[in-house]
Amino acid sequence: MVKHVIVWTLKDEYSAEEKADIKKGIKEGLEGLKGKVPGLLEIKVYTEGLASSNGDLMLDSTLTDEAALKGYAVHPDHVAVADNKVRPFVKQRSCFDMVID
Repeated sequence: MVKHVIVWTLKDEYSAEEKADIKKGIKEGLEGLKGKVPGLLEIKVYTEGLASSNGDLMLDSTLTDEAALKGYAVHPDHVAVADNKVRPFVKQRSCFDMVID
């Protein structure tokens, strides 16, 4: 299996209320991909980090293998969420992919 973890930092120009709405949209959009993307076993978006966090939200997803991760990246439903709910609002993205047992 493959773990795909992303941490995003939203753009500074948004108010706390706007950021809450953006996070909600990202969470709903990405978690809505379960059952639609082949090989996507689990997907969870965390939006309420501790004050010690240096990111605004985190994606934690598990896929069957690296081929499934590559398919996820280009799947039309994922691309639509990324293009409409994530990328326009994000100033920084960090990704860590790994094989897990």
